[in-house]
Amino acid sequence: MSTLPGFAFVVLLLSAASAAANGLALKKDVELAGSAAAGKAGPLFVTADRIESTVPNVIEASGRVEARQAGQNFYANWLRYDTTLSLVEARGQVRLEQAALLVTGDALKLNLNDYSGGLTQPVYRFPSQQGRGGADHIEFIDENHFKLQDATYTTCPTDNDDWFLKVSDLDIDRTRNVGTARHASLQFLGVPILYTPWADFPLNDARKTGVLAPTFGTTERSGLDIQVPYYLNLAPNYDATLYPRLLSKRGIQLGGEFRYLLNDMHGENRLEYLPNDNEADRSRWSVALNNTYRLSANTQAGMLFNQVSDDDYFRDLSNLISITSLSHLNREAWVTTQHAAWNAELRAQSFQTLQDSTAIPIAEPYARLPQARLGMAQTFGRGLEFRLDGEATRFAHSDPAKTEGTRVLAYPTLRLPLTNSFGFLTPQVGWHSSYYALDDDTLAKQRITRNVPIFSLDSGVAFDRPFRFAGQDYEQTLEPRAYYVYAPYRNQDAIPVFDTALQDFSYAQMFTENQFIGGDRVNDANQLTLAVTSRFTEAASGLERLQITLGQRYYFSTQQVRLPGATLRTSNATDLLAAVSGQITRDWRIDTAWQYDTQNGTTIRQNLGASYRPGPGRALNFGYRFIDQTTEQVDLSAQWPLARRWYGMFRYNYSFQDNKLVEGLAGLEYNGGCWAVRGVFQRLATKENQSTDAFFIQLELSGMGRIGANPLDVLKHSVPGYRPSNEILQTP
Repeated sequence: MSTLPGFAFVVLLLSAASAAANGLALKKDVELAGSAAAGKAGPLFVTADRIESTVPNVIEASGRVEARQAGQNFYANWLRYDTTLSLVEARGQVRLEQAALLVTGDALKLNLNDYSGGLTQPVYRFPSQQGRGGADHIEFIDENHFKLQDATYTTCPTDNDDWFLKVSDLDIDRTRNVGTARHASLQFLGVPILYTPWADFPLNDARKTGVLAPTFGTTERSGLDIQVPYYLNLAPNYDATLYPRLLSKRGIQLGGEFRYLLNDMHGENRLEYLPNDNEADRSRWSVALNNTYRLSANTQAGMLFNQVSDDDYFRDLSNLISITSLSHLNREAWVTTQHAAWNAELRAQSFQTLQDSTAIPIAEPYARLPQARLGMAQTFGRGLEFRLDGEATRFAHSDPAKTEGTRVLAYPTLRLPLTNSFGFLTPQVGWHSSYYALDDDTLAKQRITRNVPIFSLDSGVAFDRPFRFAGQDYEQTLEPRAYYVYAPYRNQDAIPVFDTALQDFSYAQMFTENQFIGGDRVNDANQLTLAVTSRFTEAASGLERLQITLGQRYYFSTQQVRLPGATLRTSNATDLLAAVSGQITRDWRIDTAWQYDTQNGTTIRQNLGASYRPGPGRALNFGYRFIDQTTEQVDLSAQWPLARRWYGMFRYNYSFQDNKLVEGLAGLEYNGGCWAVRGVFQRLATKENQSTDAFFIQLELSGMGRIGANPLDVLKHSVPGYRPSNEILQTP
């Protein structure tokens, strides 16, 4: 109902009917500019076919009456103005015009002293909002208060009443900027779909306490899903939303969100509670806290806390694959400070690990209780750069079988970037130093020191040439790059693994010193990475049409450092990496990556992606993902017009490795001009061998709001390039 405040403009417009000239009979199109009477809004200028005075202090104007005052226009077939009583009466095609509102009516009576009176059979329109409506009568109480009887409102074009809001009594209070509606019903295609005996709303864009549009849908695991949010406008810089939710199979869930934005702090905090879930036979809850505090110009503090009652909370109660696939919930508190040459951080962090009872258990990460970090950066003469990354971390774990302890790391480096117009050469030398103090007295060594010198040399050149293809000027580049790393072997078998894993092999990983992420392993290295990139760019626009990249790493020594249980590398080269991407045409884009084992002649990893988007509401997406022995998936999605005003949406994400549907989605959307309706059916894998079905249907009334289950988040996440139909039709 946010557009109803436009009724308030009626009062402003009616004030244009103020005093008129006295005792003059004029011909058509003659202005009363010299002797115009002044009312509260200033001088009134009147033109008409005839203006006359039959009694003292009373004038009558007839025949195409037009009055102008303070940028407002007033029209009628007949007007009578009593200057003694400041009373205006008008009849016959009464029309009031203002930049924000146009109103017509049959008869007007208005006292300009207190702005009391009325207008019969008003019909109004908001040009800027495309809203319009009518009423049986407007009663003006004073300058800032008036009432409408049997009023309607819609954003549909003239002669189209597909939907409208019908209000028995509407009170407008411009002093408080509040409107109050009694016996309000929403009519859609001739059928009342919502009713409220009473409602109030703001007359401007200000937030106001009240009930928000309800949402409803259905899911296989929870049944009918109805949510009715209640918004609390506590202050301009903080608010709260309560959202009770009825799940027919499970019960009533209570939720609340509190937001605040102060000078030195801001945050969003949410709590949900489902007492005695009828399906799970237990109470279920979730907490999500996110708060940040500015302690000074350079220093901030904050906290994140996420916790749910059980492993299946999101799988049972959410319909987004990004939520249902969460495995670790972060909980941390931190203080960080940033300065020109150094930065520091103190953090305490732990996780809640959500297990899938039908899959292989997930390892729970270590908690950092606490972790302190220090970073320094300084540039000296001739561009020599010094950098220091250091940390001290206490690692703890809930499993008593896991080794706990403290790790201290320091990695100072010196690098000298040498650049010119066609290339670069960057030597770097560093010293990776580590110290471990372990709590496990069964270990042969509880105090471990590790020092690894690391040298790297990064270099590259760039060549370019212009060429012409299909009548278009292009520029092609050839950018070879070589990256060498040397690090001697240090025995690290006695060092536990607190937070370290092997990085996924990728183009970016080939240009890093350490193949491990985390500080518990530093690889031995005597290796050279060679890569080349070629770009094809439009000369006029600078748009990159195509990028081709090839790269491979070569080893000059055998691998000795590894993670526990991992196999050592036996080859003297990595797999070959290739990537092709670019905006091939205005409508087509491709993104592909390929990892090829040159020794065995097999593909290890392959990603193929293509999208076709010829215009708004037209999107086709194709994806194929292959990882040797673990993953093979195809992902198809689209939004496409099926007929005039009809759009279809779908997604098909299938895993050949698991022989199951990861996510399936099918939807239809119809745009009626001033309204749109969309329905979506979704099947989503929530566990290793379990899926859930959900159905969403939503009615969107332009300028009014949305009613029903909200599928927009699902559609935008599942169908890249999706756009609601009402946005498509508004696109120029």
